[in-house]
Amino acid sequence: MDPQGEKPGEGEGVRITPQLLKARTGEFALESILLLRLRSLGLTDLGCLGECLGLEWLDLSGNALTHLGPLASLRQLAVLNVSNNRLTVLDPLAACENLQSLNAAGNLLASPGQLQCLAGLRGLEYLRLRDPLARLSNPLCTSPSYWAGVRELLPGLKVIDGERVTGRGSELYQLCRDLDSSLRPSSSPGPRATEAQPWVEPGYWESWPTRSSSILEEACRQFQDTLQECWDLDLQATDSLARAEQALSPAGTSTSFIF
Repeated sequence: MDPQGEKPGEGEGVRITPQLLKARTGEFALESILLLRLRSLGLTDLGCLGECLGLEWLDLSGNALTHLGPLASLRQLAVLNVSNNRLTVLDPLAACENLQSLNAAGNLLASPGQLQCLAGLRGLEYLRLRDPLARLSNPLCTSPSYWAGVRELLPGLKVIDGERVTGRGSELYQLCRDLDSSLRPSSSPGPRATEAQPWVEPGYWESWPTRSSSILEEACRQFQDTLQECWDLDLQATDSLARAEQALSPAGTSTSFIF
């Protein structure tokens, strides 16, 4: 049984080798690898990963990485997932000039200054530093000014932590954030928020008074009269049928025939 808190393979650590990459991708030339998934392998050393110069999509989530040095040579890298590792710096990513999406939730990034290295990445539009569904975050996310700090440092971002901040649909997320802020109790002195007032007059939702029963009584009376007429017609029809049968069947004449 693995010790509590350790990832699989963490005790011995796993290093990326050409053999490992070729076995997982089926490619013989590392430069030919475009997409690579190395999730939850207990990686502690990126080894020769920097030789995958054509790499565009990379998933290193769920490992035990503490540095990303070899990634500095991956100029074609567009999508990177390094969530749930032990990273304290992202500096090597400054050289990944084509990076568009970065998931670094669940690491040890403690201050907005550690994101400064991403400021030169003009194509970076998607950044995730916390993931409530996966229960992943970073120490810097606990700061009240976290959201505003990230937006100021990286104004080109369109989506932060899965929420759109610019472009179509951003107004909805901003409205939700404003509502959260207004509902959150404030410890600072000052005028309290105006108490919500009803938007309809008192008694609007109350049930209407019971109407007079005279209309209902009249309807019931008419129904009983109609029902009585039906009974009378039924009796008349039955009597007429009986007299017709008697007229068509003389006394003593049998109505049974044997074939």
